[in-house]
Amino acid sequence: MHDTPTADRPPTGQATGDDEAWRIRRTEADLDRLAETESIFALGNGWVGWRGTLDEGRPYGMPGTYLNGFHERRELDYPEDGYAFPQFSDTVISAPNAALIRLWVDGEPLDVRTGTLRTHERVLDLRAGVVERHTEWTSPGGHGVRVRSVRLVSLARRQVAAVRWSVEPLDGAVEVRVCADLLANERVPERSDDPRAASVLTDPLTAEYRHSEGHDGVLVHRTGHSGQRVAVAVAHEVAAPDGFAPGVDCTPDRLRLTLAGTLRADERLQLTKFAAYDCTSVDAMPPEELARLVVAEADAARAEGFDALLAGQRAALDVAWQTADVQLDGDDELQQAIRFSVFHLLQAGRADGDRTIPAKGLTGNGYDGHVLWDTEGYVLPVLTYLDPPLARSALRWRHAHLPEARERAAELRLTGASFPWRTVGGRECSGYWPAGTAGLHLNADIADAVLRYVAATGDEEFLAGAGLELLVETARLWHGFGHWSDTGTFHLHGVTGPDEYSALADDNLFTNLMARRNLRGAADAVERHPEAAARLGVDPAEVSAWRAAADAVFIPYDRKRGVHQQSAGFTEQPEWDFANTSDDDYPLLLHFPYLELYRKQVVKQADLVLAMQRCPGEFTADEKARNFAYYEARTVRDSSLSASPQAVLAAEVGHLDLAYDLFAESVLQDLADLGDKTGDGLHLASLAGAWLALVQGFGGMRDDRGVLSFDPRLPAAIDRLAFSLRWHGHRLRVTLTPDEARYALPDADPETGIEVWHHGEPLRVTGAGPVTRPMPEVPDPGPEPLSPPGRRPTRRSASNR
Repeated sequence: MHDTPTADRPPTGQATGDDEAWRIRRTEADLDRLAETESIFALGNGWVGWRGTLDEGRPYGMPGTYLNGFHERRELDYPEDGYAFPQFSDTVISAPNAALIRLWVDGEPLDVRTGTLRTHERVLDLRAGVVERHTEWTSPGGHGVRVRSVRLVSLARRQVAAVRWSVEPLDGAVEVRVCADLLANERVPERSDDPRAASVLTDPLTAEYRHSEGHDGVLVHRTGHSGQRVAVAVAHEVAAPDGFAPGVDCTPDRLRLTLAGTLRADERLQLTKFAAYDCTSVDAMPPEELARLVVAEADAARAEGFDALLAGQRAALDVAWQTADVQLDGDDELQQAIRFSVFHLLQAGRADGDRTIPAKGLTGNGYDGHVLWDTEGYVLPVLTYLDPPLARSALRWRHAHLPEARERAAELRLTGASFPWRTVGGRECSGYWPAGTAGLHLNADIADAVLRYVAATGDEEFLAGAGLELLVETARLWHGFGHWSDTGTFHLHGVTGPDEYSALADDNLFTNLMARRNLRGAADAVERHPEAAARLGVDPAEVSAWRAAADAVFIPYDRKRGVHQQSAGFTEQPEWDFANTSDDDYPLLLHFPYLELYRKQVVKQADLVLAMQRCPGEFTADEKARNFAYYEARTVRDSSLSASPQAVLAAEVGHLDLAYDLFAESVLQDLADLGDKTGDGLHLASLAGAWLALVQGFGGMRDDRGVLSFDPRLPAAIDRLAFSLRWHGHRLRVTLTPDEARYALPDADPETGIEVWHHGEPLRVTGAGPVTRPMPEVPDPGPEPLSPPGRRPTRRSASNR
């Protein structure tokens, strides 16, 4: 499930100047938005994630320190159990928190809720990859201090996070006590106001080993049921005036370094904290050995130094931004927002270690930290073009869990492999099978991500190995699941598509078209790598059967209305009563029973429209226009996944103002907290969708046929749009203005080039210089299609101002 946008939220504030377009700044304590701010200021590297809590730990919205894949297992309870119902679910849990640095001033704790907050500013620097904090606070007793900190989660060092923190007096000498904590089993508040919130487990970690030496120490814990062990080590550097004698206290769940003394005018205490994290299965190594590994890593980080970590962070991001940066002239707020979106995508993945990307990344515990179809459906199509190794790593993670997917398929009496709808460690964690197990399109989404990655990179080694096996096993699923009708068409009955206000439908068009792409892609891959396919037991008869099924896939179409059906019979269902649905009734899932939602023509999120985005060659231009208008009138966008594909199609059919407003909703989903759920973690699919809305929508980029093509068009609100993407090892730079499209390979040799298509014309782009073409004229699409009452995105496009 995904969150709903709410209309008419206040603006996030215009970013002005080039520097501010790279910074997310908060200048108030925002006590009523703590959890939201913690998500926005979260830092990660695909392995370790620190939420953006205050250094002192209180007040907080939802503290969290996450390791990719670190979880606990809990039983699922059913009022009525059934065959093949998952019996357990995995829930992400917080690792010991090493970011805490608490301060007492003359015996009174630093707390932004008390005393006088003179200055309080926090900045997420998207180029430096750090969060900076500057606070000036006067205690209730009248003693003023200035606190500064810089924290990072190292992109270069997988296990390392660090913070440099300092305090100095403002108004004369003060007595201070500083406690740098490493804390396990930190309390996490219940957030049970919404069924999409995470499950909260109390004290999920059991202490196994602890050790301290000098200023440093390590804690090792294990989970109770998932069989995992986690170790965290901290190494400190202290620069303090005379009289501050450090002391270390080590208990099973807390390691504390304490510094106490007097700070006089013009004196400063600085503490730098280096943390190293790792987790394994309990069978992999004993706790003492795991402790030694993280201690060595923390010591090495300290030896390298905080300044070196900062420099490494900036260097890694300089390389990433060379491809990933998007320049959007005409709207400062959205320029800042798209960089924010891309930053969080870049820090969500990791090229080493074959790790995937959960729906919230490592920014929160929403959806229990599960991996959903969002990853292959939205995030990987972006990372494939911005940082292909991140996409490859996530796909290799899926391949590593192929045994569980085969086992699940066998349990469901299916052939091939059936991947889990919700998972942390590879097994199905969704307890609601109509919206989980029945969402078989996830398997085609994985195959689609494989095909797009290979098409963009030419990575035949991956295709011949993990990619081929993923394609073959998912193709076997579809061939075994579908059935042939008497009329010779191939059907997929009883499936749930992307729209979560429909379930167990026959011939969901998105699922059918994606299954067709899966079957054909698998057949093509087998023919490219016959020896590898033979090792998987694939023979020519099986390939022929896949192609026959793909060619005969049933396409539901309503000839009377002249539109495709989301699923067979959908357009004949009763209409939703929008006239008697108030603004307070959204999201509908919280106010109406699924029995009512499932049988009506109301769409939670783009489904058929998503099919037109993913499989554009399956529809004519006229069909796309008619389909878009029909489903726009019935789509309420109660999901953060919806605005992006709607924006892409709105742009393609020529409704550029509507497309721009939908793009704005997608890119501001978290910065403006449009769904009131950012506190649970960021919506990575919506952030990725914002990039897709720009590049596929206004850039007109398509790649479904293995050819990179562009049919660009800009709304009036954008003066210039520039972006880069990776294609077969080259960085292609695309720059669009209202008059001209410019294609260049800035890093290539003069004789090196690639082929792209511009508005149907093939172009050869080389390192010798850019190729320019006029922007194509966009035909008048006619009046803007109607949205459901009160559900049109907020108008911000230039022609509507």
